Amino acid sequence: MLDGLRSARGVLRSMRIYYGDTQRRAAMDRLYGTFVQPGDLAFDIGAHVGDRVASFRRLGARVVAVEPQPALVRTLQLIYGRDRAVSIEAVAIGPVEGTIELQMNLANPTVSSVSRDFVQAAAHAPGWTRERWTKSIAVPMTTLDRLIARHGLPSFIKIDVEGFEVQALAGLSRLVAALSFEFTLIQREVAMAALHQCAILGYARFNAALGESQTLVHRPWIDAQAMEQWLAELPAHANSGDVYAVLDRSIAPVA
Repeated sequence: MLDGLRSARGVLRSMRIYYGDTQRRAAMDRLYGTFVQPGDLAFDIGAHVGDRVASFRRLGARVVAVEPQPALVRTLQLIYGRDRAVSIEAVAIGPVEGTIELQMNLANPTVSSVSRDFVQAAAHAPGWTRERWTKSIAVPMTTLDRLIARHGLPSFIKIDVEGFEVQALAGLSRLVAALSFEFTLIQREVAMAALHQCAILGYARFNAALGESQTLVHRPWIDAQAMEQWLAELPAHANSGDVYAVLDRSIAPVA
């Protein structure tokens, strides 16, 4: 019962944070409008309470929302379950199909993770010491390639999986026009490895947004080497953000 109360409070906290700011919502639509057009398909990997799903739908896209946390799956079903343009997948994303342990932070579900390395890195990091992962459950895992086989090739994939980004990208062999992955500076090496994986896949131009700013920081877009240098020099207090990658060197998106 206590776990249920903590989980409910955590979900409500996320709803207030991610749905309560109209300016943030407008900025998000401007940002994702760079990559998503009406009629496109978008994947939201680590959908949480679905604020990115909402943005993709406002932009006229169909959405596959992927989230392994049961309480958040129920939340997504309540909000989007009647929307035929949204498919909800209650799975984790990784390099292979199977089952994996999800480390759950009931009070702050946005940092629940299937990466034990992420949880260990956060345990003693400044700004993270109040976080607690108090429960683990087994969840099914699939790959991005399998999602594409089921739902079709998306125009954009957003990946936010708390330290499991490299493993998620390892399950992608199909070229998607654009994608993003979250990074945290408590695991800077994971961000570098995910960037390297994107370059191997063929992504040529990169950008980034810090925190929840929804604002790209590089004009013009930069190559993988420059993005690696930017990540290396980013001060620890910047904490987190998202890296954006596009395939075509001729593309110069503006957001």
